[in-house]
Amino acid sequence: MARCYSECVPPIHTQPSPAAIWLISDARNDAVLEAALMRLPVGSGFVFRHYHLDPAARRARFRRLQRIAHRRGHVVALAGDPAHARRWGADAVYGAPATVARGYGLLRIVTVHSLRELGAAHRARADLVMISPVFPTRSHPGSAVLGVVRARLLARRARVPVVMLGGMDANRAMQVEPHGWAAIDGLAGWAAG
Repeated sequence: MARCYSECVPPIHTQPSPAAIWLISDARNDAVLEAALMRLPVGSGFVFRHYHLDPAARRARFRRLQRIAHRRGHVVALAGDPAHARRWGADAVYGAPATVARGYGLLRIVTVHSLRELGAAHRARADLVMISPVFPTRSHPGSAVLGVVRARLLARRARVPVVMLGGMDANRAMQVEPHGWAAIDGLAGWAAG
């Protein structure tokens, strides 16, 4: 009976597996997102933020980019509320631990900057953590950075897959192997080839 139970019961989580490379949207990379999504390796991830748009324009932009991303087999995360992500047909939700904790059935992504925040992500049942900022970044100029060593030490404590974020590009990604990586500017350049 126990054997049948372990083999016959479907897994609790049915969301897609975390991707290794994630493109994160921002007002500054908006003009190149379509091309960047087309050039990313098949099965990458895309986090749609676009907080700068009004709700109607944000939804329209999300739909357009989601169609491109899904044609390429990318996982699409919506920054914000899980209910919102479900209504819009996102594969994942991206946000603070307390918010993503309600994201049942979605891939739950949390950005962490410290061991305390990593603990909060674990309690929220995050499926993926983005450790940030590894390097100096245009998103938060002058902010303290973790650096490769501290980021890797934090990653060792993670109970879920890790993606490194903050000033990342393809060359810097080699320094944080075997973890995945995410970028705004560092992947937007892929649009040019």
